[in-house]
Amino acid sequence: MNFFKKMLQPERRSARQISGQLGEDAALDYLQQRQFTLIERNFSCKGGEIDLIMRDGVASLVFVEVRQRADNRHGGAAASVTISKQRRLIIAAQHFLQRYRQPPACRFDVIAIDGDVIEWIKNAFDA
Repeated sequence: MNFFKKMLQPERRSARQISGQLGEDAALDYLQQRQFTLIERNFSCKGGEIDLIMRDGVASLVFVEVRQRADNRHGGAAASVTISKQRRLIIAAQHFLQRYRQPPACRFDVIAIDGDVIEWIKNAFDA
C-alpha cells in the first residue's frame, strides 16, 4: 500500500489500545498537574517501550510505566509490572539515555490505575 492510500484510511485501534491511550492520557494529566514536564511519549526501541518520559523539576528524568486494570481480580495494576517488564523498561531507558553526553539523575515510577483510582508509585524499582 502506498503512503497516500495509507494516509486516507482511518486508523483502526482495538478497545484495548483505546483504553491504554486513555490511561496514558490520565497519567500524563495527573503528573502535569504536579508540575512534571513531558519529554517524550511512547518511546520505543528494540528492547522495550516507555509510556511516558517526564522531567521532575530541573534535573531529574522520570521513566513512567502506566498500568491500568478495570478491577483487582488479577492482582491490580501495580502487580502487573513484572520483573520481565521491569527489565524491558530498563533496556529502553538505557537506549533513551544514550542521547545524553552526561546522563541526568533518573528513576522509574509506576502510575497504577485501578478503575477510577490512580496510585503513583515513586521509585517503583531500581535499574
